[in-house]
Amino acid sequence: MSTRPAERYAPLYFLASLGAGGLAVTFFMWLMFWVPHPERPVPIFEDIAAAFASGTPLMQGMIVAAMAGIAVFAALNLRYLVWNLRQLPAFRRAEGFAAFSSSNAETQLLAMPLALAMSVNVGFILGLVFVPGLWNVVEYLFPLALVAFLAIGVLAFRMIGAFLGRVIGAGGFNCSANNSYAQMLPGFALAMVGVGLAAPAALSASPLLAGISLVTSTFFLAAAALIVVLALVLGTRSMLENGVASEAAPTLLVLIPILTVAGILMLRQGHGLHVHFDTHATSGDNLMMLTRILSVQALFAVFGLFVLARVGYAARHLFGGQPSPGAYALVCPGVALSVMPDFWLNKGLVAAGLVAQFGTAYWAISAVAVALQVAMIALVVFLNRQHFGRPRTAEAIAAE
Repeated sequence: MSTRPAERYAPLYFLASLGAGGLAVTFFMWLMFWVPHPERPVPIFEDIAAAFASGTPLMQGMIVAAMAGIAVFAALNLRYLVWNLRQLPAFRRAEGFAAFSSSNAETQLLAMPLALAMSVNVGFILGLVFVPGLWNVVEYLFPLALVAFLAIGVLAFRMIGAFLGRVIGAGGFNCSANNSYAQMLPGFALAMVGVGLAAPAALSASPLLAGISLVTSTFFLAAAALIVVLALVLGTRSMLENGVASEAAPTLLVLIPILTVAGILMLRQGHGLHVHFDTHATSGDNLMMLTRILSVQALFAVFGLFVLARVGYAARHLFGGQPSPGAYALVCPGVALSVMPDFWLNKGLVAAGLVAQFGTAYWAISAVAVALQVAMIALVVFLNRQHFGRPRTAEAIAAE
């Protein structure tokens, strides 16, 4: 008999879509910070075309690579999103769903709104990069984007409410089995909705839209923060008592992408407050905020990687005979640590005058971000082949 891990479906496979979407964002960072766009906060098709026409061969090669990367990983993002949405109804009807939905694992369903919100963000990037003239009608698109993100947010809150209503109303939350940071997933989903809601604050010329964006994104950021702090405390307590759950060990890194999303959200809000409401955050303020975020991320990266090595996660779940959909949770932290240094460098160090744009130090820091990006591309290719590739015979698996 032949088998492949994806045939044993779990909602965590939505993270395959999420990771691909995150990699599309990393390629957009190249255009965001290396292509001039003096009249707008983000590069659009016309800026990219002008830079390509007047740029050096190196600039042209970068633009081609960035656009190809966005196209490829956006396609993967949507492909795995659709695949998951098709698999989920059968999973809900399966015999084991009742047990699943009455356990701590019920919050894995929040991977769906998380992936949906990422796909809306990816769709906006595709429009900016590939659609000529989009900026002329973008003000009409922002209300639609707000409605889409709010709809995803309502879906996420309904799922969270169902879970909390069950465990608080009737009990049944297994604290001893909460020995990971898996319960941060709902907070991650709300933060992803929040960063999407914050986009009009940074991009819209309408004070009303910017104000709605600021209010709604702040609400989702606050909700995400409450859930993340609670999950951090409860998960840490359980791990100290019971040790980490081996298969869920990648969740020890989940705070890293949450912080990147929160950081981008606050930068978007800061820009909107500056443009529309006469609130002025200095370059030093942004430098310190981003430095604090990156410092916490670095600490959790060291902590998480140490624990992953200690429990032998790679040997067991990446290269051994126990592949896990939770391995896709390793992609998001690497993507987040590729994106956050770009903002720290450009919105922090360069804006504060500590690093010269396009100087030696600038490219040295950028090289770290690109190295992490390449590593995550390799990880995604490996995981996709492992979980979605050609089925292997049981004898071949045993021989490995």
